[in-house]
Amino acid sequence: MKSLRLSRTVISGASAVILPVTLGVMAPQAFADTASAPADPYGPACASVPKEGSGSLTGMAKDPVATAASNNPELSTLTAAVKKAGLVDTLNNAKNITVFAPSNEAFAKIPKADLDKLLADKAQLTKVLTYHVVGEKLTQQQLYKGSFKTLEGGTLTTAGSGDSITVNGTSKIVCGSVPTANATVNIVDTVLMPPK
Repeated sequence: MKSLRLSRTVISGASAVILPVTLGVMAPQAFADTASAPADPYGPACASVPKEGSGSLTGMAKDPVATAASNNPELSTLTAAVKKAGLVDTLNNAKNITVFAPSNEAFAKIPKADLDKLLADKAQLTKVLTYHVVGEKLTQQQLYKGSFKTLEGGTLTTAGSGDSITVNGTSKIVCGSVPTANATVNIVDTVLMPPK
C-alpha cells in the first residue's frame, strides 16, 4: 500500500513538474489557433443579408463560394457576371481563397453603358472578376495593412482597423469575413478595377 501511495506521490509530483512545461509549450499553439479561427462577419451591410435560408450567413457557410453568392440577393449582379465569364466551376473548386465580392450597389456605381460593355467582353470581365480573388484565406487582421496578389496577377492593398477596412484606398468592406465552404467573402461597395 505504501508503494502505491508513494507511486501516486511520484506521479503527482511528475505531473506537477510536467504540467507547467506542457502549458508553456502548448500556450503559443492555442493562441495561434485562436488567431486563425474564423472571425464573425462584420460591417453595416451584414444586417441586410437574409436571416434564414441558403442566402443567410449560416446558409452561405455550407456552399462553395459561387453557389453561396448566387443564394445571396445582395450579390445577384456579381453572380450573373461570374456565370457570364464562365468562372462558376473555377471559383467553386478553388480551395482556401478570399473573394472581395462587389455588391449590387457597387455594380450600380458603374455607368450602364460601361457595365454593359464590360459584361459583353468575356476576356475583360474575367480579368476584372479574378482581380477580386486572392489565392489564400485572409483574416480580418491581415487586412488591416496588407498587399495581396490576385488570381488576375495584380495586387490589392488593404488598410484599416477594427471593422473599417478599405481595399485599394477607395472600396470599403461593408460585410467582411463571411465564410463559405471554400472561401472567405468580403463584400465591397465598389467594383475593383485592375491596373492597366
